[in-house]
Amino acid sequence: WCPKDQTVLANEQVIDGHCERCGTEVEEKRLTQWFLKITQYADRLLKNLETLPWREEIKEAQRAWIGKSEGAKLRFGLTMSKHGPGAKDFVSPYIEVFTTRPDTLYGATYLVLAPEHPLLSDVGLTMSNMGEVRAYVEATKKKTERERSENKEKTGVRLEGVMAINPATKEEIPVFVADYVLGSYGTGAIMAVPAHDERDYEFAKKNKLPILSV
Repeated sequence: WCPKDQTVLANEQVIDGHCERCGTEVEEKRLTQWFLKITQYADRLLKNLETLPWREEIKEAQRAWIGKSEGAKLRFGLTMSKHGPGAKDFVSPYIEVFTTRPDTLYGATYLVLAPEHPLLSDVGLTMSNMGEVRAYVEATKKKTERERSENKEKTGVRLEGVMAINPATKEEIPVFVADYVLGSYGTGAIMAVPAHDERDYEFAKKNKLPILSV
């Protein structure tokens, strides 16, 4: 989104984080808009892709763009500590994640929310570092999804006072917000299994989080 031109931009129209036309710094913005429900046609697209006389690398890029994933949705209950006078723990609703590897659930040692996740704007969510979390979310708005998916350095902020419950082990695990998770993929939240995912591994090493092989 270009705040000066008041228009949506394609990735190709953004140069070093700025609008190619006016040079204004762009931002990511939630808008009401129309989308083609590509999931409705994923099988047909993938099947008919095979009949096209294209190079294999082009077809592979198209498969990635179509982005069909098979997996499961899992629910992690939440426990939050209220802060201030009369503070007490209470169990809130859950975080739902999508995973293509539900068999690695026993190795999930933390959860990660995308900065766009609706839970982060829920007034019922209480944490001791709310200011730090909000500042991180605002900073992420200045990055495109492409920049976030290509970014090598893994950054994020822990939601202090918020814990999730691994449904397999019943153990409490921490919850983070990190820009390497995208709101447009799955549910906008992931279960992190650092022993079996490279990005989760890098994040876990940086934040000294447990790495459990399954």
